[in-house]
Formats: sequence, structure tokens, C-alpha cells
Amino acid sequence: MILPAIAAGVGVAVIVMSANPFIVRAQDAAPEAAQSVPQPVAEPSPAPDPAAELAAKRDQTRAELETLSKTISLSTDKVSALQQSIADLEKSTESIRQALIDSAARRKALEKQILESEKKLADLGVKEDGIRRSLHDRRGLLAEVLAALQRMGRNPPPALLVTPDDALGSVRSAILLGAVVPGIRKETDKLAADLASLAALQTASAAEKTSLTATMTNGIEEERRMDLLLAENDKLSRSNAAELGAERKRSEELAGKATSLEGLVASMESEIASVRDAAAAARQAEENRKLLTDEQRAQAKALADSGVPDKNRIAPAYPFGELKAKLEVPVTGDILRQFGDADGTGHEAMGMTVATNPETVVTAPADSLVVFAGVFRSYGQMIILDAGDGYHLVLSGMDTINTRQGKFVFSGEPLAVMGAKRVASATALALETNRPTLYIEFRKDGKPVDSRPWWTAKDTGKARNDS
Repeated sequence: MILPAIAAGVGVAVIVMSANPFIVRAQDAAPEAAQSVPQPVAEPSPAPDPAAELAAKRDQTRAELETLSKTISLSTDKVSALQQSIADLEKSTESIRQALIDSAARRKALEKQILESEKKLADLGVKEDGIRRSLHDRRGLLAEVLAALQRMGRNPPPALLVTPDDALGSVRSAILLGAVVPGIRKETDKLAADLASLAALQTASAAEKTSLTATMTNGIEEERRMDLLLAENDKLSRSNAAELGAERKRSEELAGKATSLEGLVASMESEIASVRDAAAAARQAEENRKLLTDEQRAQAKALADSGVPDKNRIAPAYPFGELKAKLEVPVTGDILRQFGDADGTGHEAMGMTVATNPETVVTAPADSLVVFAGVFRSYGQMIILDAGDGYHLVLSGMDTINTRQGKFVFSGEPLAVMGAKRVASATALALETNRPTLYIEFRKDGKPVDSRPWWTAKDTGKARNDS
């Protein structure tokens, strides 16, 4: 309503242009009184580093989410429903382990959603901060634009019948405004666009937080379900307590004496009865598989590819060498370091390192035999899996281990849980992050190999240090 009136020659207080063509101030009606008034120009703020800003915003977002997670709890009715669902399950090893694998898959999917929401909220926060910073840097300019618009709105249009002096004053005012109004319009449009963008970002952030809260609640529910399933699985697979205790003590002694992973594996496979017997049974199963006819082998492979292979098996569904581009990374997170990267100590990394969120579930990458599960030197909590074909998979950096040596585990079966913060270990040196980190190492005939060919396409992203 203001600008069309100005364009028609509406009389207002005389406007004086300053150093900026759209900055105005009221003067006397006489054009002779008009004069330029220099305006101080604020020094522009140095442009922030986008990567550093995003990393800082992600850290802030992650801290807020951790605080939020502590306030979320399941209702009594929800806990009772979970307990009843577990009670209704068929109490067999096969059904419980399948339920565990399904639960782990759902939990990893929820963890992925949480990680994506965390990144999205951080990105929205950076954009919101950028608009706020732009408005702050232009606050002097915007104040004068808004003041000019306010003055225009307060001055009523002149009478249609005017004296010659009034007409001359209106013409002079219109000439001055003709130079000023385009600049005011440009800044006004820019301000309106910035405010609209800011409001849209705030709306998107609020919606994402609402969705994230629901996802986190579902994640806590799935975590509770997995705890109940693990307890049931432990009841079904529990051997003689004294025997397990003796084996655990013996494995700790062997781990204390071993000086290398090769030495640890060799001692476990020769001196721990459960591991030795399970390994022998797995080798026998592999030999039996080689004796199958081509048709039987094809049927077995088709069953394995269907995702529902025999849950009573004690050996991998098919050779580890055939699993390239088929395995999923054991945790949901960000890859910080890949095989061959500098490890920060002047050497090359022998495995990959993945940063996760707190209490992320760790699953078995493939069907395998648990050779070792416990603390080993500077690796901390560690699991060694025998995947067959001379391959061993090493996982370290977990907080809690939910499996035991001598047990055959299926692909996708939960093995451990990450802690709240990074566990100090030799495999995670020089990492600029406090997030929990999982170290993954593949070994073929005792020598480390690059694991990247085995991961699915979606898990082979370039290493990035976005701690």
C-alpha cells in the first residue's frame, strides 16, 4: 500500500540519501535542507568454516539427543506387552535366535534413522544460524530500512488540490524517492525472504524433533525387547555353570600370555574345549557340504540366499569368499578410518574404525564361530570370529559382550553393545572424537586384509572424519 502511493507522487517528509542509496532519514520539507549524512558501515564478520561449523553443530545436537534419551521411558503397559510377547514365543533355540536377529535388524534400522535425523537437525541448525548471523550483521542497515518504511506509513498523502508550492514540494520529494525506493524494495524483499526461510527452518526442525522422539522411543522399546530375548536365549543355551566358569578363567589366562592375535587364536582353538569341539564340528560340516551333489549344493545355496537357512546349522551357510559385497557393517555409524589409512602414529591402519552413537548394537557380519570373547591387551573388549575359509574377523571397542566363545552365531545376530563414550585402546589412537568407536579387522590366514570388498555398496562410503 505504501510503495504504489510513493510511485504516484505521494508527499512525505523529504528523504535524504546517505552512503547507502536506500538508507533514509526525515528532514525539513524544503529540499534546500537536504544533505548527505554518512553512515557507519559495519565490518563484515569473517566467514565460518562450513565443515567445522557443521561438526560443532552435530556435537551440540548429539549432546541434546543424549539428554533427551534420558527423559524417555516406556510405560508400564508397554513393558508388560513386551514381556507377554516374549512369553508367547515358542521356547526353542531356533525361534529365540531368529527373534534376536529380527530384533537386531529393527534396532539397527532405528539407529540409522536416529543418525540421519541427527545429521538433518545439525544441517538445519547450521542454516538457521547462517540466517541469524546474516540478519545480525545487517542489523544497522535493516533498522534504517524499517525506520524509513515506518516514516512513509505515518505520512498521509497530500490533498488532491494543492498550491503551486505544495505541488513543487511533492515533485521534488517524488524525484528523491525515485532514487531511494528501489533500494528499499530490494532490502525489504530480502528481509522478508530471510524471515520466511527462518520460519520454515524452525518448522522443519520442530517436525524432525517430533519424529526423532518417536524413533528414539521405538529404539528404547526394541532395546528392552532384545534384553528379554537375550535372557531367554541364555536360559536355553546355558551349559554347566562350573564348566563355563572354568573355561572363562582359562581363556583369560591364555589372553594374558598371548602376545599377538595369531597366538591368541591358536591357543584358544587348541586349549579351550568348547572352541576346539565347535571348530571341529564346523570343519566336518564344511567337508560334508563338499560331498553334496551339484543339485544339493545349489538347493542349499538357494535356501541360504532366501534369508531363511537352517537355524540348526553349525557351519556357515556358504563359503566366506562368496560373500563379497553382501555383508553389512556390524554397527550403524560413520566410517572414520579405512584399511590402509594413516593411523596417526606413523603407520597404516590394519582395519576400519566406525564411530557410533551410545549403546549401539553390534551384530555378527557373517555366520561364524566365536573363537574369543573378552578383554585382550590394549584392544579392550574384543570378539574374534572364525568365518571359515581361513578368515577371522576381529571386533573391538565394545562396552558389553553378549556372546561367549565356542558359540556358533548367525549373520545379523547381536553380539555386543557399544558404550557411552570411546573406549581408549591402541586401535583408536589419534581419533578426534569422544564417540564410541568400533574397530573391525579382517584377517586371512593370519594377515590383515582390506574388508571393503565384503561390505554392501551402501556401506562402502569413503572414510570421513566428521566427529
